[in-house]
Amino acid sequence: MLKILKNFFDNQTSSDDEGNDKLELLCGLMIEAANTDGVVDQSEIDKIYSILVEIFNEDSVEAKIYLDKAVKNRNNSNSLYYYTSKLNKDFTEEKKLLLIETLWEVVLSDGKIHDYESSLIRRLSGLLYISDVNSGKARQRALNKIEIK
Repeated sequence: MLKILKNFFDNQTSSDDEGNDKLELLCGLMIEAANTDGVVDQSEIDKIYSILVEIFNEDSVEAKIYLDKAVKNRNNSNSLYYYTSKLNKDFTEEKKLLLIETLWEVVLSDGKIHDYESSLIRRLSGLLYISDVNSGKARQRALNKIEIK
């Protein structure tokens, strides 16, 4: 399954600047999700890094740089609309579903589901035009992956 996801994102053709913009958007959005409960702990940062490198197939050095930058700027983050409007232009429906699933993984990586985090995912799903049913399925897949029930 991981190979399929890697191949899926490898087939995306973009310039380096567009790739960096995408990486910056992904980092910002994932840190925003992790910071919803007011704390970004190391397990969440590690999970985001793993997702960026393994699933979204980003360069490990660049992922670390952009992730560190997003962590430092987490309290000065852009609005959700800023992230989602750009992602709606660049991501297919499948990629947006995968993003919601990985955001659930980030939110669940600390072993707790906070009301604010669930609310954020619901808002993001709406802004990305993902149905509640598909968001729920993405959540279940994330739960199955990290074996929290």
